[in-house]
Amino acid sequence: MDPIVQVSIDLMTLEDALPVAEIAVEAGVDWLEVGTPLILGEGLHAVRAFRERWPDHKVVADLKTMDAGYLEAEMMAKAGADLIVVMAAAHWSTVQGACRAAKDYGVQVMGDIMLAEDKPACARRMQELGVDYVIVHTGFDERNAEPGKSPIHDVPGVVEAVSIPVQAVGGLSVEQAIAMPKMGAPLVVIGAPLVIDGQEFAPGDTADRLLELLQHIVREVKAQGRED
Repeated sequence: MDPIVQVSIDLMTLEDALPVAEIAVEAGVDWLEVGTPLILGEGLHAVRAFRERWPDHKVVADLKTMDAGYLEAEMMAKAGADLIVVMAAAHWSTVQGACRAAKDYGVQVMGDIMLAEDKPACARRMQELGVDYVIVHTGFDERNAEPGKSPIHDVPGVVEAVSIPVQAVGGLSVEQAIAMPKMGAPLVVIGAPLVIDGQEFAPGDTADRLLELLQHIVREVKAQGRED
C-alpha cells in the first residue's frame, strides 16, 4: 500500500486538540487519531467532533479495547470512527468481537501488540483473528521506564510475519518514523514527542513550527510512495 501519515492527537481536551488537528490537516496528513487521553478526557464526543469537522479524513479511535470488543467497536463506529484499536493482550474473543463489529459497521481494526513477548507470533495471531492492521507499539510508561526503547528493532520480524500493513509507534524520532515505509511499515504515525510536550499531555510546539514539521514529514513519507 502507499504510505499513510497519521497524527495521534494525544491531548486531553477538544479545546487543545482541534487546533492541532487543524494544523495536521493543513499539512496534508491522511489519518487523524483521537488519542487515548482525548477519549478519556472527552469521551466519544471527541470522535464525533473529528468526524463532523473533517468528513473526508480517516478517523482512528484509540480506545485500546481490552474487553467487550463488539460493544466498544460498535460504539466507536457509530460515533464516526473509521478505525478502532484493540489490544492483543485482550482475550481472543474480544479481538474477534471487535472484528465482527467492524464488518457489521464498515470500519477496520488495528491490533496493538504492545508488551507481547514474541511480537511476530502475536502479530500472526492478530492477523488470524481478523484485524486489518498491526501496531508495533512501545508504550508511554514503557519507554519512560526504559529510556531508548522503541519498536524499531521489532518491525522487521513483524513485517515478515504478516501480510497485512504494519505501523510502528512509540519512542521513534521523527526521522525514524519517516523511514518506516522503507522498513515495510507504511502506516507512519506521528505523536509523542512531537505533539506531546515531555511528561505532560499538552500541546508541544508553536503552530508555525508544528505545521512546518508535519509538512516535512508528509513530503518525505509521500516521496517514498512515488519511488516505488
